[in-house]
Amino acid sequence: MDARNSIILQPDTTEYPAILRRCEVNGRPPVVTVQGNPGLLEGKLLGFFCSRRCPGDIILKIYDLALALRSTDVTLIGGFQSTMEKEFLDLVLRGAAGVIICPARGLGSMRIPSNWGKALADERLLLLSFFDNNMRRPVTAVSALRNANVASLADCLLIAHAERDSKTEKLCKDTLAQGKPVLALASPENMHLLELGAVPVTSDNLLPLFKTNFS
Repeated sequence: MDARNSIILQPDTTEYPAILRRCEVNGRPPVVTVQGNPGLLEGKLLGFFCSRRCPGDIILKIYDLALALRSTDVTLIGGFQSTMEKEFLDLVLRGAAGVIICPARGLGSMRIPSNWGKALADERLLLLSFFDNNMRRPVTAVSALRNANVASLADCLLIAHAERDSKTEKLCKDTLAQGKPVLALASPENMHLLELGAVPVTSDNLLPLFKTNFS
């Protein structure tokens, strides 16, 4: 499968989702490329992030989290680029939850993994890119911009783990500074995130906490 059936959404059209104006730069909303169900942007969005290196106890908690969320009506949004983000995505796509994937590249020549096909067909998956087709692979600056846009779109962030002094930790700081809530998996390995102001969560209390306070 590939993303050649993707469409470009221009800010001056009626089809342009209003939520994308949260990502304005110098007063200009972004031109985006999409494939899938844009209606997923109309729901409450939970942004998901995890650093590339992840402690063992966090890995187990991520699996539990994915199993808890995949059959809910929560819509998850993220880049799903790091190893554990990909593992989380794979588990969630086996359920019924909505997912918005924001690659740090253009969609034009992107190969779509076969396990994304059913979610696309069921209209519970949206591919959303902020970059043109000349961007063929993720680079650091592009990934950082993508992550900032995901944080702007999300109503709340869930950080499974962020290494100290990492870009994911900086994203946590920046998001909290903007007054947006950040959740972090409860673990001694995430104590630095909790000290910043992130709210500790588990697979058992995440959903009621999110729906009560952030949706």
